[in-house]
Amino acid sequence: MANKKITRKYYFTVEGETEQWYLEWLQAIINEEPSAVYKVSIDSQKKDPLKRAKSLTVTQKTVITHLMDYESDETVHTVRFATALDRMKKSQSLGKQIKYLLGYSNFTFELWMILHKTDCNSFFINRAQYLVSINRAYKEHFEDLKQYKHEDNFKRILRRIDLSDVGHAIERSKQIMWRNEENGYVLQSYKGFPYYRENPSLSIWQSAEAILKDCGLL
Repeated sequence: MANKKITRKYYFTVEGETEQWYLEWLQAIINEEPSAVYKVSIDSQKKDPLKRAKSLTVTQKTVITHLMDYESDETVHTVRFATALDRMKKSQSLGKQIKYLLGYSNFTFELWMILHKTDCNSFFINRAQYLVSINRAYKEHFEDLKQYKHEDNFKRILRRIDLSDVGHAIERSKQIMWRNEENGYVLQSYKGFPYYRENPSLSIWQSAEAILKDCGLL
């Protein structure tokens, strides 16, 4: 009898349902992969980072990644972004050995989904512009992003990607970030969490890369 695989647990907080559905899919597809060194348990909750940290009972150092969007430079969005980072920072002062990491997408999570299938290097001025790239990447005809985010539609898209596509998304994300550095964009830092104001940019790939590396899949 083959040895039973050890399960490694990963913690996330998310802002939206599509992020949570994606993490559920990622857990399932890794656990279905025979070559994975570990099983994974991805605990994702649609919750405020500080409330999540307060509710979590841990006895050792625990990393939580917060997935969120940098939706624009408009005040309403920058204040919301900064507030989330404030809450993440406060979570690390609870005496619970919790460390928060930022997994952001600029503008939105749609950027990460597009990168599973194709490049997305264009500067956008409106979040709705991702729709054209989503439809092209997944050969769909969604009328708007709300339709794309409907549970049945989003989960249909998830069935069209695999672990190799996640690897491609990671590499395309790295290219975007290297290009931002080469272009001289200033890497911002607030409460110790780095991000670019310019789009496209993202750090969500870092958590995906870490999980796949842990499981021997990269």
